Amino acid sequence: MKHYAGMDVSLEETAVAVVDEAGKVVRDLKVASEPAALIEYFRGCGLALERIGLEAGPLSQWLCAGLRAAGLQVVCLEARQVKAALSAQKNKTDRNDARGIAQIVRTGWYQEVHIKSQRAQEVRVLLTNRRMLLNQRKDIDNELRGVLRNFGLKVGKTGQGKGKFEARIRELLSQAPSLRAMMVPMLAVRKVLINEYERLHRMLLSIVRADGTCKRMMTTPSVGPVTALAYVSGVDDPGRFQSSQAVGAHFGMTPRKYQSGEMDFNGRISKCGDQLVRTALYEAAGTLLTRVKKPSSLREWGLRVAKNRGMGKAKIAVARRLAVILHRMWVDGTEFEAKTSVQAVALVA
Repeated sequence: MKHYAGMDVSLEETAVAVVDEAGKVVRDLKVASEPAALIEYFRGCGLALERIGLEAGPLSQWLCAGLRAAGLQVVCLEARQVKAALSAQKNKTDRNDARGIAQIVRTGWYQEVHIKSQRAQEVRVLLTNRRMLLNQRKDIDNELRGVLRNFGLKVGKTGQGKGKFEARIRELLSQAPSLRAMMVPMLAVRKVLINEYERLHRMLLSIVRADGTCKRMMTTPSVGPVTALAYVSGVDDPGRFQSSQAVGAHFGMTPRKYQSGEMDFNGRISKCGDQLVRTALYEAAGTLLTRVKKPSSLREWGLRVAKNRGMGKAKIAVARRLAVILHRMWVDGTEFEAKTSVQAVALVA
């Protein structure tokens, strides 16, 4: 008889439930949230496990990799779908959640989440840390501007040169000696953030220079090192998409659909998937439409959309097509062709 297992993972312990093919619960226990402990249990339980399921979460990639390396059939389930299925339960407990996940795995009503390679996960850490340092530096800049404004000291425009902002702050503090002791520590922290940000950015550039896929993607107007690397790490394996068109939906850049009876309409974009990749593509689309002057059929198409439907929707539309084009370039091993970009999208759509 076939059996199916569900795991509700927490930091210290994992609730495990095993059901048979009729849906009857045959095992119910807790195991330490460690790959070795889980492997030991599943191998020694004496049951033929068809599939083991767990919800996507902070520990899911680590546990999935360990269990799969041991030869176990593990699937990582899409979190929103699991939440919707388990919401029918009257009582939420770890045991009930594990039982519910086991039933989801048994029925096959789930969407499997792709477990990224370790390399893609490491690149994602680099990208998120770099973005975090950049945002924290901006927060400090805004704090300094706001505090000084309260005392009538206006920073104004300082230009893009290195050190100009700090020099302007110190110039203003010379007019308010009582504030200097409170504001100089902020400048010291800001300098550390800038130095560490630049170190991470150099690491990013070195990775891109050694990656042929990223270099090909950068032949696309407005696609720079950050966008290319974010896209490559977000997709990880281009072969997991049946068509290039599916990539736009995967990153949440297609409209939601609602149809019931006589009602049938499209909503806003779903915003599913990797927010980092979606943001990078959206920023690249904005740059293509507003700053890039080199003509291309993609830019011309985007400007027509902007004229008819507004710049906001045009940026989303261009970002979605960039996702499709970059995937096709990756699969085909080709570079961007300015005159045929939109036609290429139509072919793969």
